[in-house]
Formats: sequence, C-alpha cells, structure tokens
Amino acid sequence: MINRQVILAARPVGLVDATTTALVNSPRPECGPGQALIKVGMISIDPSIRTGMNDTAGYLEPIAVGDVIRSAGAGVVVETNSPRYQVGDVVFGMTNWQEWVVAHEHNAFSIVPTGLGVDLGTMMNVLGVTGITAYFGLTDVGRLTAGDVVVVSGAAGATGSVVGQLAKARGAAKVVGIAGGHQKCAEVVNQFGFDDCLDYREPRLAGRLRAACPDGVDVYFDNVGGEILDDVLANLALRARVVLCGAISTYNDTEKSRGLVNTSMLITRRARMEGFIILDYVSRFAEAQAELAALIAGGAIRHREHLVPGLENAPAALNMLFSGANHGKTLVVVDSAVTLD
Repeated sequence: MINRQVILAARPVGLVDATTTALVNSPRPECGPGQALIKVGMISIDPSIRTGMNDTAGYLEPIAVGDVIRSAGAGVVVETNSPRYQVGDVVFGMTNWQEWVVAHEHNAFSIVPTGLGVDLGTMMNVLGVTGITAYFGLTDVGRLTAGDVVVVSGAAGATGSVVGQLAKARGAAKVVGIAGGHQKCAEVVNQFGFDDCLDYREPRLAGRLRAACPDGVDVYFDNVGGEILDDVLANLALRARVVLCGAISTYNDTEKSRGLVNTSMLITRRARMEGFIILDYVSRFAEAQAELAALIAGGAIRHREHLVPGLENAPAALNMLFSGANHGKTLVVVDSAVTLD
C-alpha cells in the first residue's frame, strides 16, 4: 500500500503556491516493536504551519525541504505492537500531512476518550489544540477576572471565537472582537455572542476601539500582531494584560514591518505583555478539556468547523487562513471513515 504525503518542495516567499509543496507517494510505513500504525482521518490547519516552512528558528525546528509538512491531526489505530494503544483507538497527535503515520516513543499520541458526545471535528476544534490554546491563554496568561473588558483579534477564527465565549462564561463585563469584514463581524456577535465586533478593514480602528471600550482594555488576546496590536496598546487599562498568541498578519511578509510604536503604554498603564505556546501546558490538557466540554454541553460555547475534503487540498486550506476565506476552525478531511462514533 502507498502513503500519500504532502512535502515541502521549496521555501515559500509570501503565500504558499504551486512550487511550495508536492504530493508524493511513499510506501505505507510498517508497524515495528512498541509502535502503532495510524490511519489519518483529519489534519488541523494552523498558522504555525506557515511559519514552520521558513528557514528560521522557532519553538520547533524549521520543516526541512523534502520533509512532510508538519501538522497535528487525528486518526484511528489499525495495527499495534504497543500496550499504550488498542486497535480502534481514535488518537490525536502529530500526524503531519499524510495518510498514514506511526506512533512511537518520540511521536506519542493521545487517546481520545469515548463518550465525549462530540464529533471528530469538534474534538479537534474546541477540545483540541485550538480550544486549549484559548483556555490557557485567557486564564493563565491573561489572568481573566470577573468584570474585565476583553478584546480579541481574529475573533471569527477558531481560537478567537472560543476566547470570547470563554471570557463571557467566566464573567467578563464586555467582550469585543476584531475581525475582517462585515460578515465576519456579524458572525462574531450573532453566532459567538460577543458584545461588539470591529472591522479592522475600516479606518481609525484605535478611535473606534476607544469608543467601544471607554475605560480601556483589561485583557487583550492577540492572534494577529502588527498594526492591530499597536492600536490596542494605545487603549490599555491600568494593569492590563496582553496575551501574545499569534501574529498571523506578519507570517507572509516579504519585508520587515515598521514595528510597534505604542509600547510605552505598557509603562504608563503598568501593563504586562506575554507570549506563550501551548506545549507549555501539555500536562494540563485534561483540565481545559473538562471545562470546555461542559461549556459545549451547556450551550455556552458555540463552534464552527470549515471542512476541506482531500489531502491534496491542504496547501489551499492553509492559504485560507491568510485570505480570510475560512469560517471557524479549518480542518482537512483525509479519510471521512475515521469518526468518533
């Protein structure tokens, strides 16, 4: 049997294009001692995939040219020589962009608990890395307290939409989203329950933010970086917390951006700006999943998955994150037969 894989053919300049990746056929991997063979069902499409394609150091090594594109995903165990896994287990981990993957000592997978009452897409969205990132970024890094005014950029996206709903559920006084376009802003308010949403494509964002949050922003959850971050810095409340989760506005830049100009507000407002990565919280994933699952069951968190069929369409799905063509969590369906049923 073959293993279809999407490899990095060349490092991109700007958006991924036809020269960046290649779809190749490799032999299906063998299941060795202490290992498990997994049939990939879904892969998660996240902005960090694009940064991994650059030849620059990050919290993970760059993807080497010729290697399979790195990505989290979910699949089902079809063969096992490990006491950790049983045939039929649905698992989550680093599947990468391919149809088959082997779990081993250096690439362990988490077994998805049964009885969650959600489908595979929801598990990979709210109960997966996306929702867990929102949870720890807001609660641990942002130190949300009841009565806070919270602003979230990328509010229509997978992480941002969960951040806002979780903030509301935990007693935020006001939650304001920032998104691109009237349609997405309407989704943020009507579907995800934010109090307001500002279109960053319209002029004078800093002034509109000041009108929406006249007493300043207590917690800002930043998914985009760049000028939007700078506009929020100009509107911080005393002792504000700025959570740096992502900088999607800069990932495809071919020239160096102008940089931030309002960082002095961190001094005058005695505020704190801190970055984090979700790998810091692996040992506490179950804590986040328990609360998020309860909020889903109680209707306090609504979610949306943007499903793209076919492994070969993964590069196009990645570009959706930067063009704004996606709605909610973007997932590529590699094999629709892999489910949580």
